[in-house]
Amino acid sequence: MNTRTVEEALLHHWGYSTFRPLQREAIESVLAGRDALVVLPTGGGKSLCYQLPAACGIGLVLVVSPLIALMDDQVAAAREAGLAAGALHSGSPDSVRRRTYAQLHSGELVLLYASPERLVASGLLETLRPRLGLIAVDEAHCVSHWGHEFRPEYRQLGQLFAAFPQVPRLALTATATPTVQEDIRIQLRLRDAANFVGHPDRPNLVYRAFPRYDQARQVLDVVRAHPGEGGIVYAQTRREVGPAGQDPLPGRRTMRGLPCRPQCHDPGKSTR
Repeated sequence: MNTRTVEEALLHHWGYSTFRPLQREAIESVLAGRDALVVLPTGGGKSLCYQLPAACGIGLVLVVSPLIALMDDQVAAAREAGLAAGALHSGSPDSVRRRTYAQLHSGELVLLYASPERLVASGLLETLRPRLGLIAVDEAHCVSHWGHEFRPEYRQLGQLFAAFPQVPRLALTATATPTVQEDIRIQLRLRDAANFVGHPDRPNLVYRAFPRYDQARQVLDVVRAHPGEGGIVYAQTRREVGPAGQDPLPGRRTMRGLPCRPQCHDPGKSTR
């Protein structure tokens, strides 16, 4: 294992001298070989909980993630931090897939992101067996029937992981009620898992709820209250986002003189 301490690795790769709440505890847990469940709010630094063990030399870290865009973003961030990272998913071009497998076989990669579908449908885990040091399941609430983003493939992961009893498992999510937390522990077969549950409040954010009566006007009022700043307007469906002309708000390139663009989670669309 790398001789750097967790503090040295944090400073060397990310430039920070202190950890955010519960990061260090979660990292030290998996470095000691213990399973862990981490529930931290968005922006709480969950990815560091598996990236830093990779930087400390735990072995190859497999990160199971359900979102292609998220995987690609995290690979880019890990590489920027100086970690050899790659991803295997349905959107990977053949050339990238071949290069990633070559890096796996050569021992170059320390972080591999993969979708649950790829793990379930292929023998990828057996390929990783000789170097596998940690299995991390991101967006772990997807494993639960009680969660809001259930993914059936996540229910099969626990059975796959059972073939690797010596490898610690780390489940991470920003959204998990006590019922969902227990379901995560059961479905992923976490063993005597340490629990690290952070406070959901983010003091840098303000939450306000208003009755909706004029969508475009209400959004404009908020935008104009923050001149020179950017923002995101979330819609429930792709249809609400675009194309132009369906609604006074979605799909427009300008809205009463203000620049705006639609974006859906669809990597195949050129507008992205």
